[in-house]
Amino acid sequence: MIPNQWYAILESNEIKKGKIASIIRMGEKLVVWRDSQDRVSVMSDRCPHRGVALSAGKLIGDCIQCPFHGFEYDTSGTCSVVPANGKNTKPPKALHVKTYPASEAHDFIYIWWGEPLDEYPPLPWFESIPESMAYYTLKDHWASHYSRAIENQLDVVHLPFVHYNTIGRGNRTLVNGPIAIEESHWPGDHLINLWVYNERDEGQIPKKPSELPLPERRPFLQFRYGNIWQNWIADNLRIVLAFAPIDNENTLMYLRYYHTMRIPVLRQIYGWLGSIGNLIIERQDRRVVITQRPHRPDLGIGEILIQGDNPIVLYRKIRRSLIDESNKQS
Repeated sequence: MIPNQWYAILESNEIKKGKIASIIRMGEKLVVWRDSQDRVSVMSDRCPHRGVALSAGKLIGDCIQCPFHGFEYDTSGTCSVVPANGKNTKPPKALHVKTYPASEAHDFIYIWWGEPLDEYPPLPWFESIPESMAYYTLKDHWASHYSRAIENQLDVVHLPFVHYNTIGRGNRTLVNGPIAIEESHWPGDHLINLWVYNERDEGQIPKKPSELPLPERRPFLQFRYGNIWQNWIADNLRIVLAFAPIDNENTLMYLRYYHTMRIPVLRQIYGWLGSIGNLIIERQDRRVVITQRPHRPDLGIGEILIQGDNPIVLYRKIRRSLIDESNKQS
């Protein structure tokens, strides 16, 4: 995973007040819970005393209690109580659980994966999506590295083959461009905008990106690091994906269907039907992506790329530069 990024790892409704959740994200076992102010805490699911899973414990006020010996840890990961030492004895400083900065927005729970900062950058999102839009979410597990799943959503070459009977109908196998442009709206922001110009092959030579006019319309697709993607179908219809990394070989996909249906009775039905259609398309992708090797892509892994893969090349270059930059700072 790319260090020093915000990652959407859960939906807000998956963490209930008074309940403890145990998850695997970023290759780590994590425990997630809410304090009395409804703020989310994310920390390592391991008591530093004897290695027991804190997720098997219980919540005591604004602390999580280890089920083995009753040690209590607050939202900062600091041990506040060691019952065996007595309530008036200050716990050893070494009794500290690793915690991760967490924040909520757009009904997602994000964690900061990297070095602690005095001030964190904005949470990644798409400003073009109005808060008034309704959405319906489906989750799907992929036995694939999250970056393979991301690259698939930037791949315009596969459409008429993988999706021959859905969004790839029309046999538009010839790929002009595509145009992929990186943009930044704040320090550390990396947004890829993508425009697609596929057409039927009538013997013409595909146009290079430089031969296409600069786009005047909005992008077709957008990806923002760390892990969110948008298919901007129309101003009143969007598909959003959050690629939550479980580990190096597994990803949990949060697939959202955004719409503007206002009739209460039809709102959920419309969202559910749209999401089912998207899941069918996404499962077409999953069938082939999980066969890709190596699991984690990068520059120089031996793949022979073509012009139509330009968005994937751009994604890999940005990803590599962010990893290299983080390694220099550590």
